[in-house]
Amino acid sequence: MNGNKQQVRVWCDGCYDMVHFGHANSLRQAKAMGDYLVVGVHNDEEITKHKGPPVFTEEERYKMVRGIKWVDEVIEGAPYVTTLETLDKYDCQFCVHGDDITTTADGVDTYHIVKAAGRYKECQRTQGVSTTDLVGRMLLMTRGHQQRGDSEYKVERSRTESMSEDSAARSPWTGVSQFLPTTQKIIQFSEGKEPKPGDKIVYVAGAFDLFHVGHLDFLEKARAQGDYLIVGLHTDPVVNQYKGANYPIMNLHERVLSVLACRYVSEVVIGAPYSVSKDMMDHFKVDLVVHGATPVATDVDGEDGDPYEEPKRRNKFMVIDSGSTMTTELLVQRIISNRLSFVERNKKKEAKEANLWKAMTTDDQEK
Repeated sequence: MNGNKQQVRVWCDGCYDMVHFGHANSLRQAKAMGDYLVVGVHNDEEITKHKGPPVFTEEERYKMVRGIKWVDEVIEGAPYVTTLETLDKYDCQFCVHGDDITTTADGVDTYHIVKAAGRYKECQRTQGVSTTDLVGRMLLMTRGHQQRGDSEYKVERSRTESMSEDSAARSPWTGVSQFLPTTQKIIQFSEGKEPKPGDKIVYVAGAFDLFHVGHLDFLEKARAQGDYLIVGLHTDPVVNQYKGANYPIMNLHERVLSVLACRYVSEVVIGAPYSVSKDMMDHFKVDLVVHGATPVATDVDGEDGDPYEEPKRRNKFMVIDSGSTMTTELLVQRIISNRLSFVERNKKKEAKEANLWKAMTTDDQEK
């Protein structure tokens, strides 16, 4: 590689509210277009003005974006409309955004300036996941997204109709849930690195549903206990056994990608057993099993007793307090308590997108 080659600095920006694997996938693609990825995150005031109230606070969103493994630098309080001055200030050659449209409160494309200057590139939006869709699952208390029995890998087209009063005025970007997990996508998100000889291997397990700052803080502390962090993810029926209601909100494959995007995670076990067995510890050469400060259910997956009995017997078990008060249940409660404002937010957002889409397709037809 030529040592004189100029570093290509790439700019991305957004709300990054309820950061999910769709956000992570766009950042992964953006990073692949250059060498160094700078991500601007809008503050609460800007988002509320243009889009409506965010679910996560700005401090939570800054921390979550910093936790994504493809991100090199985070700029707090980035302007809502991307300007050439912003790109130049951070020495970024161009801006990258998904192939969906983001608009201001006035319905103006937030990237119109960088597009006109030829300093804009597009990456493919992750089909079938949006913050709007996840909020819809919580408000509707549905279970259709979960993977169960013979339908575990079945993909159905479904819409969160209650998120918009006018079901005919659909935006092509918001409110559509259609996600097909592939081994290629998992490979793209995975580090693909084996533990090195002498590495201390740490294992944690759980649902990691609606990946949030509490999970991030816990995984950062778990990783600090060793060199290689393996995360075991329970299947949807197992999670539903110990969480109840319509949990998990995100299905197994969505949760796999969300966890793999975290910079502290080395590997994921898909559909890990609830009890940490002797065979499992031996197979993965686990040196330490870590659990958070949350209660442990003792009657899951048809088994009674302590699921951590084996690592405790080996004196290889530790409880870590993440220091965060955020839980998936608190996050859902936060959304339900603000239900009306979120429904109104999504209705306005989709109407703006639908109007812009109509104008774009009319222009194309006239040409």
